[in-house]
Order: sequence, then C-alpha cells, then structure tokens
Amino acid sequence: MAAMKPRTGDGPLEVTKEGRGIVMRVPLEGGGRLVVEMSTEEAVNLGVALQGATS
Repeated sequence: MAAMKPRTGDGPLEVTKEGRGIVMRVPLEGGGRLVVEMSTEEAVNLGVALQGATS
C-alpha cells in the first residue's frame, strides 16, 4: 500500500526550467497549486505583462 503523505504546505512560487519548457507553480488560496508550463517566449511575454501591470 502506498504511503499517504499529509499536505503540509504548498510552498512558495516556483519557476524551473524542465526540458525545453519553463514550469511555474503558483500557490493558491485554500490550498493547492496552479502549474503552468510555457515556452521561453511565453515566459518573456508574461514577464513584460507583469512588469506593465505593476508599474
């Protein structure tokens, strides 16, 4: 029987390069994480959009 691990915390925002893509894991309110895989071009466009929204 597989061990059941308790869900302790969803952790911080993480962004890692996996293969040819970039994976972003965003913690959500109420638990869980949103996992998004994107290309390098999409990540650059997201960065530009986020900078525009925060300035």
